[in-house]
Amino acid sequence: MNRRKFLTTASLTSASFALGGCNESNRQAIDYSKHPEKKELTSKAVHINKNKKVVMKLATSWPAHFPIMGTGVEKFAQRINQISGGSLEIKIYPKNTLVPGLAVFDACSSGQIDAFHSGPYYWKGKNSAFSLYSGIPFGFTAEEINSWMLFGGGYELWREHYARYNLYPFMGGNTNIQMGGWYRKPIKSLADMQGLKMRIPGLAGEVFSKMGVNPILLPAGEIYTSLERGVIDATEWVGPALDLKMGFYKVAPYYYSGWHEPGSILEVTFNKHSWQKLASEHQAMIEVASSEMNSNMTYEFHAQNILALSQLKELGVSILEYPQEIIEAGKKSLVEVLNEQSAQNEDFQDVYQSIKSYLDLSKEWDRVSLKYFLNHR
Repeated sequence: MNRRKFLTTASLTSASFALGGCNESNRQAIDYSKHPEKKELTSKAVHINKNKKVVMKLATSWPAHFPIMGTGVEKFAQRINQISGGSLEIKIYPKNTLVPGLAVFDACSSGQIDAFHSGPYYWKGKNSAFSLYSGIPFGFTAEEINSWMLFGGGYELWREHYARYNLYPFMGGNTNIQMGGWYRKPIKSLADMQGLKMRIPGLAGEVFSKMGVNPILLPAGEIYTSLERGVIDATEWVGPALDLKMGFYKVAPYYYSGWHEPGSILEVTFNKHSWQKLASEHQAMIEVASSEMNSNMTYEFHAQNILALSQLKELGVSILEYPQEIIEAGKKSLVEVLNEQSAQNEDFQDVYQSIKSYLDLSKEWDRVSLKYFLNHR
């Protein structure tokens, strides 16, 4: 046998032994009959709800089949049914079918319903800190607030505060950056903001109030009519996709870019007692499905907004920018609101400090990465 033939034969033989060894090792690794204690534990953790069925009531703040937000939570319920094999059913009740749209927090807290889908800033009257969980003006983008929630301590604070109301929250979508609003008259200076009646919720509403605006909270179904009749002078809603469907351009033709909600979180929140009664596998399914809904809704907003923007331009809508005077006034007002709320509420101060620390680090990274890229794209 020559040297080359010998080396080739030896290599093949070694490889055969190596693969044989791997296969033997793999057989041992998956042969649970040799590890009955592990097999027993595994069988207990899987399909423990087979032939059982749990039904949960979830109410929303949106009309039935409302685009993206409403349809997103409907898909979430369908997903739960699918991955649970029908052992967990979440029945969706659109706003006003079981409870009013802005009464879902109290209904869930008291156990009237098992869960709800809405936005944390609607409940700032309960605790001003709740508005921060939706985001802040000039603050987190969708990517940043998701990151803070998951890896910066946001979830821990949110769940600690909601637990006082017998609630257990999950992120349930993100609107992505929102537009600044629709106005019946153009905004050319800060003086034009004085006395305006504007539908705008949460922390942003308090900032606009400092700028002379009269913020008003209205449910979705009343905004268009109020704008058309002059009950309000302006409204912010979400972005091109939903704004187009609401038809605001017909009664308020001046559309402004925004900074008040750069990445607002939506929530799917459970009654804590109902949550704790669930089997661990059902809890895991909800965690997975809510994470999927959070991602899908964020991406769908982006996909629909870029298409709707083109449609709005075809309809003759011009995208305007707030004068620099108003932007500077907004930043100043935000600082005042944050300082005032922090002094009045320790919870608010704790959440804001957590946000500020994380946002400061994120800004440094954005300056050398995303901002640099977008400036040169």
